[in-house]
Amino acid sequence: MKFVSIFILFTFAAIYSKSQDLNMMVREADRIESVPDEKGALNAFREVLKIKPIQLYALCKCSELCCRIGKRQADNKKKEDYYEAARIYAATALRVDSLSSDANCAMAMALGGSTMNRKGKEKIATVRDIKKYADRAIQFDPNNFKAWHVLGRWYYEISNLNLFERAAVNMFYGGLPSASIKDAIRAFERSASITSGFILNYSELAKAYHRNDENNKAVNMLNTMLSIPEHTEDDKPIKTEGRKLLEKWR
Repeated sequence: MKFVSIFILFTFAAIYSKSQDLNMMVREADRIESVPDEKGALNAFREVLKIKPIQLYALCKCSELCCRIGKRQADNKKKEDYYEAARIYAATALRVDSLSSDANCAMAMALGGSTMNRKGKEKIATVRDIKKYADRAIQFDPNNFKAWHVLGRWYYEISNLNLFERAAVNMFYGGLPSASIKDAIRAFERSASITSGFILNYSELAKAYHRNDENNKAVNMLNTMLSIPEHTEDDKPIKTEGRKLLEKWR
């Protein structure tokens, strides 16, 4: 009996120690991302998954980081490889917890990243799923600012479909939910109301204001964006673009 008690004690101690090690690895991955060093953070989160393949937070972060890194790739093959990896990580996260807001948001981002900038059939084939996952992410956590941003981007792009794309959607997919630039603005504004440090969201909101003929709001939004500290590797080029837009819109 004493042997069994000692065995159980050592087993729990080993499990606790492993859990502590994983927590330290996750915190280190978060630190690397904040440097910012997104490829380094991706590798660090992958190390977490080697130990615990169903660690939900690491799966979602790997998906998100693959999207951000993939977006910057000049080579289309590398870009698609990253987006495919993002979809696989997101799909795995959904299998772990289909009710997770972060997992649903990760899938919306992965699908949106590889789709929304395309044209024709490539663009419209998955647009329904993007909104479905973004809506589910918001349903499970109304304060998921990333999901609100994805939804805003969805409204922005769908409201901007050309006549050929709209006809294709109606013919092959039975149409889509209504989408207007005002819907996009409301979603971007909701994201901005939740967090004040999301530079990409400010940039997209400024463009939405400008497209809606609210130039003063667009300029003010860009000025606000330029005052925010940079957090990701994308933030510096986003600010560079913002300064160019300011020169055009003033």
